[in-house]
Amino acid sequence: MIERYSDHAANERTFLAWVRTGIAIIAFGFVVEKFNLFVRTIAEASRTDTGSRLQLDRFTGPFSHYDGLVLILIGIAIIMISLIRFIRIGRMIDDAQSHSAAGIKAELVLAVVLGLVVTAMTVYFAL
Repeated sequence: MIERYSDHAANERTFLAWVRTGIAIIAFGFVVEKFNLFVRTIAEASRTDTGSRLQLDRFTGPFSHYDGLVLILIGIAIIMISLIRFIRIGRMIDDAQSHSAAGIKAELVLAVVLGLVVTAMTVYFAL
């Protein structure tokens, strides 16, 4: 029997949830990037039609070149930080010493950054 099995299992479930979240954000970043490529292709194809060209120009601005890439990088960061935390928490579980639960700074920073990216994308597409 593994000592403190339930704690290790909870740690692994948390790690897998973070990995699943990171993969979902990466996949969404790829979708956004492919959508941007599609919109840029349509904008180039409709150079003669000024009405649709003006509507498509707001989707092909400078922010549209990097929003998918930012989401992909955030997803990778989430996976890397979750791996580091998984290893660190596993070692803390096996340690005989008592440890405090302070250590949510990385998750808080990633959540704030992700929220800012989503807010920026919302404002960008609303204007």
